[in-house]
Amino acid sequence: MKARAHARISGMVQGVFFRYETQALAEEIGVRGWVRNTPDGGVEAIFEGEREKVEQMLDFCRKGPPGARVIDVEVKWEPYKGEFSSFNIRYG
Repeated sequence: MKARAHARISGMVQGVFFRYETQALAEEIGVRGWVRNTPDGGVEAIFEGEREKVEQMLDFCRKGPPGARVIDVEVKWEPYKGEFSSFNIRYG
């Protein structure tokens, strides 16, 4: 089943390769969407793909890469749109 999740990650998640590691895992398992830093020091992402793989991305976000200290992951499930052809890091 296809799924879409909008995640907001807070904690020490910038400057620790969070976006790059998220992109690498998403490409490896076939999840599409994007990830970006937010002005408040967090990270925001949209994941689309098979529900099990989207859950795998959210599990990664709850831990983060080495050096990250994740405090919270707020997840909002949204209707699947299929609007992405890849997984990208967004700037700004």
